[in-house]
Amino acid sequence: METTREQAKQQSHDETVASLQELLEKTYDAEAGYKEALKKAENVHLKNYLKERAVLRNRFATELSDALIRLDEKPKEKGSTVGDLHRTWMNIKQAFSTDKDEAILEECIRGEKASVEEYEEVLQKKPYRPEITNIITSQKREVAQSLSNIKTLEDLA
Repeated sequence: METTREQAKQQSHDETVASLQELLEKTYDAEAGYKEALKKAENVHLKNYLKERAVLRNRFATELSDALIRLDEKPKEKGSTVGDLHRTWMNIKQAFSTDKDEAILEECIRGEKASVEEYEEVLQKKPYRPEITNIITSQKREVAQSLSNIKTLEDLA
């Protein structure tokens, strides 16, 4: 029979895993979104930015997967249905847009702002082990920094 302490430990583990899996799924969605946008962008600066973001999200996915493996859990291997639906909406929106690069940039800004909020929500859920907190905090910081980089791209697009 499990003790209250063991139950609490298991519950904490389960909550940590759920948070990491959620971030991982959204990271896959973001990476796929950047790759999709990269195919449609025309401005060379925007293309470079999108490529960098896709590579960054791929690294994030590896970091989150590694953290889950260290917790003896199997990481998710793909993004969400919601992410697929969002990319479809983005494709439809771009098809009717007169300035595809501007539409792509707007989606990037919206997506990065949403990502920062998601990271903040995960960090507020509970205290994690230091190595988990460090991964989440570092990734959030890099996403926030990318918002600053987008501002300079707005001037170029």
